[in-house]
Amino acid sequence: MHIPDGYLSPATVAVSYAAAIPLWVYGFRRLKRVLNEETLPKIGAVTALSFIIMMFNIPIPGGTSGHAVGAALIAMLFGPWVAGVAVTLVLLIQAVVFADGGISALAVNSLSMGFLGAFVGYGIFRALRRYRWAPFVAGWGAIVASSVLIAVVLGIQPLFWSVDGKPLYFPFGLSITIPALVGEHMLVFGVVEGIFTQLAYRFLSEEKRTEAAA
Repeated sequence: MHIPDGYLSPATVAVSYAAAIPLWVYGFRRLKRVLNEETLPKIGAVTALSFIIMMFNIPIPGGTSGHAVGAALIAMLFGPWVAGVAVTLVLLIQAVVFADGGISALAVNSLSMGFLGAFVGYGIFRALRRYRWAPFVAGWGAIVASSVLIAVVLGIQPLFWSVDGKPLYFPFGLSITIPALVGEHMLVFGVVEGIFTQLAYRFLSEEKRTEAAA
């Protein structure tokens, strides 16, 4: 689901960074409030886990790929602002070190997989937390919401930035990006994300209860 360089128009890049920078600044402030000797290693561990699962990209039709993210899990454990910043740092490292996702597209990737996914997943979990399957639905909803934003941003590129009918940037419209990205994430990657979130949250919750009882 990472958008690489060259897929977005300069106007899209500028607007996305204008929207993302205030979230990054505020998110880092919120992160600093919760960091201490106890939370630092835990946040680092789940952020590293997000990094690992995002490295397993599977190409899908429509010019992009799908993978798990982990934003909902981090949000459920430490809040959506921490999750948004953590996923953004993962995306930055992947873009700079592994060329997985572009620097010009970092803001869009961060807004979709980081902040939107984190807040949607957190909201779903809070609403359904009395049910045992709430983490699954939170993980599924988070990644599907992220895929919707990515699909829309990519799909509008040929609508506004074309010359003589030839797209200058991403070539496929909404009629392709919506079913390709959102459909695949609803049916496949969302289920994977949901299972991962359910199992990981249960394991970490049981470990926390064990530590509290010790």
